[in-house]
Amino acid sequence: MLDDVLPPPALHLPYEAGPQRMALGLTAIPEAAWLERDAQSRPQIAERVRLLAKRRADILADTPGAGAACGELRAMLAAHLTTHWPGWAPPDTDPAEHPLATICAWVAEDFCLLRPGPEGPVLIAAILCFPSRWRLAEKIGRPLLAIHKPVPTYAETLGRPVDRFMGAIKPGRLAVRYNWSVHEDPTLFQPTGHGRGEFDPGITPENAGEALWLRVERQTFRLLPESGVVVFGIRTHVTPLAEVVAVPGEAGRLAAAVRGVPVEMERYKSLMPFRAALLGYLDRKTTGKADARGDGCGDADECILGTSGQS
Repeated sequence: MLDDVLPPPALHLPYEAGPQRMALGLTAIPEAAWLERDAQSRPQIAERVRLLAKRRADILADTPGAGAACGELRAMLAAHLTTHWPGWAPPDTDPAEHPLATICAWVAEDFCLLRPGPEGPVLIAAILCFPSRWRLAEKIGRPLLAIHKPVPTYAETLGRPVDRFMGAIKPGRLAVRYNWSVHEDPTLFQPTGHGRGEFDPGITPENAGEALWLRVERQTFRLLPESGVVVFGIRTHVTPLAEVVAVPGEAGRLAAAVRGVPVEMERYKSLMPFRAALLGYLDRKTTGKADARGDGCGDADECILGTSGQS
């Protein structure tokens, strides 16, 4: 159970000004910081329960032999919540229910389970209610390198570092990283949408603050010591762009980050349909006026660039 009064969700702003590159960007965190608990937890959990009832096959999947690891995650999560969330107690559950379905109603985080394999870590099970434009059914049972094949430069820049990191995680050691993008849809469950390039005339520098959202994934990693499986946790935050730029300095910092995204990542993350409107809006919030040409680009070279940051 969640307390009636919880703090507002953290506003994670993980983008950086300047040229963007793919990087792990890991930070160690204590056990108590594994999961987030805030005023958005309850509505997100309610949405998770709804999706489990209506779209179970889309959000829950496993592979043969994954049952022990799923049960280990459920036990670890129950112990963590009992210790670190005052007032929480494991609710009555159906013992025949899948462990990942049970924990779906406990927290706002999604969880992917990754087991070491000859081709790298393999996705053996997941409860994924809030995908950011990927389908669980297309990824389950595949190694990370194959899962990330559509992601530009992943194989060259992150493939080996990620596999090494996954193989080196020690029991009791937790790490966090962040991934961000800008979406034109605040829906949490988004299994499709990568690679869109068509111009969207409905989004303009005048309405971008209300028409666009910053979507951030807080991604955590830890080891299940008995099974040797890595738990990849994902907490999703969706914030109206207007709230982001209300923070002093963030309009200019985000504009610089967007201008620094490689063009291939810009295509992958579907920023092209509204990039000019986004930058026009951010530039107005930064300087008080739009770029002279009204396209949100500071110069010809910038108009050739694209988007990303950590991914």
